[in-house]
Amino acid sequence: MEIEIGRGKKARRAYGFDDIAIVPSRRTRDPDDVDISWKLGDYRFELPLLASAMDGVVSPRTAKLVGKLGGLAVLNLEGIFTRYEDAEEQLARIAQLPKEQATREMQAIYQEPIKPELIRRRIEEIKTEPGVVCAASLTPQRVDRYYELAIEAGLDILVIQGTVVSAEHVSQTSTPLNLKEFIREVDVPVIVGGCASYHTGLHLMRTGAAGVLVGVGPGAACTTRGVLGLGVPQATAIADVAGARSTHMLETGEYVQVIADGGMRTGGDVSKAIACGADAVMIGSPLARAYEAPGRGFHWGMATFHPTLPRGARVQTVQNGSLEEILIGPAHENDGSFNLMGALRTSMATCGYQDLAEFNRAELMIAPSLQTEGKQLQTSQQVGMGSRGAAASRPAPAESAVPNGSTTDKTPALSQA
Repeated sequence: MEIEIGRGKKARRAYGFDDIAIVPSRRTRDPDDVDISWKLGDYRFELPLLASAMDGVVSPRTAKLVGKLGGLAVLNLEGIFTRYEDAEEQLARIAQLPKEQATREMQAIYQEPIKPELIRRRIEEIKTEPGVVCAASLTPQRVDRYYELAIEAGLDILVIQGTVVSAEHVSQTSTPLNLKEFIREVDVPVIVGGCASYHTGLHLMRTGAAGVLVGVGPGAACTTRGVLGLGVPQATAIADVAGARSTHMLETGEYVQVIADGGMRTGGDVSKAIACGADAVMIGSPLARAYEAPGRGFHWGMATFHPTLPRGARVQTVQNGSLEEILIGPAHENDGSFNLMGALRTSMATCGYQDLAEFNRAELMIAPSLQTEGKQLQTSQQVGMGSRGAAASRPAPAESAVPNGSTTDKTPALSQA
C-alpha cells in the first residue's frame, strides 16, 4: 500500500526487524529435529551464517574458527590484512585512536597499497585448516584486477561487495564490470550485493550469482543512510528480494540464495530474517564482540575509511564472549546476544518448522509493541530485553585473550556436497 507523502510523491511503507513478529503455528517440534544447514554452490554449511568481510571481524585466524564451527567467514581482500605484512600492529593502532581522530587516521592507514603477494598469503593461511571453506570479498572496481590471483591461491567462494551493486552500472569514464559475463567465466560460486529491492535483486540473480546480499545501510557501523539518505529497512528488503528469488526460479528453475546482510543484533533478529525469506545471514558487530575478533573491541565498515566520502564509523563493542559462545553457546546472558544459532533453532522448533525453507513461509505480523509490551521492569532496570544487547564485559579466558591465541578444537561442521 502506498502512502501519499505530498501531492507529487507516494511511497511504500517499509518495516524493520523491530516492527514485526513471528507468529507461532499450530505445531511445535523438538529442537533436535530442526535442520538449520544451508547450501551455497557445492558446499553445505551446518550454520546459515556468514561473518562480514570487515577487518575488525574477520582475520585468517577467525575465518578458520568460524569455519570449524560450521559457518563461513568472508575475508576483505582490500583491507588491513592485504595492505600490511604486520596487520596486528595496524589493528592495535586503530583500537587506540581517539574517537575524534579515528576517521581521519584510518583514511591514512588505508592509503597503503594492496599487495598481491599478501592476497595469496592470507588465502593460503585460511586453507591450512582442513575442511574450512575459504571466502573473500572484492569490490566491483577491483575484482578484475585480483580475482585470478585469489582463485589460484585456493579461494573457494568469491564475494563481490559494495554499498550498492547493480547489474547495470553506467559510466562515461570507465568500462563497467559486466557481471553476467564475469560470473560465467569464474569457476567458483559468486555472491553479489548489496541490494535492497525486488528489481535490483532480480537483475543480480539473472547474472548467474549463487547468492545475493540484501542490505543497504543497516549495519551497526554504517552511516550510509545518514550520508546518502538511502536504504530500505531490512524486513521489507529481505521479503522483496525473496520475492525476486521466486520470480527467478519460475523463469529459470535455478534457486539463488538470499543472504540478509546487517541489522541483526540478537537471535530474534536472525530468526526474523529467515522468516522474512532469507536463506542465511551475514553479521558483523555481534562477532566483533568476540575475544578472538581482530578489532580488539572495535568495529568498522568497508566504507569507513573512504578517502573523500566516508560512510561508516568506528564503533566500540563490549568484548564479553568467545566466537563459539556467540554463535552456538552456551549463553551466559539473557538478552539474546549469545547462542544466535541455538536461538534460531529454538524459534523454528517453537513454530513447528523443520528446515529453513519451511521457516521462510512462517506467518508474520506487524507488531511495533513486541519489544516493549509488558517489559517495563526489564527496561527500567536495563536487564534482559531492556539491556538491548549491552551485557557487561567478561574477562577473556587465558587461551584466547590475545589475537593469536587458540580456542576450541571443533571438528569441521561442513562438507563439499
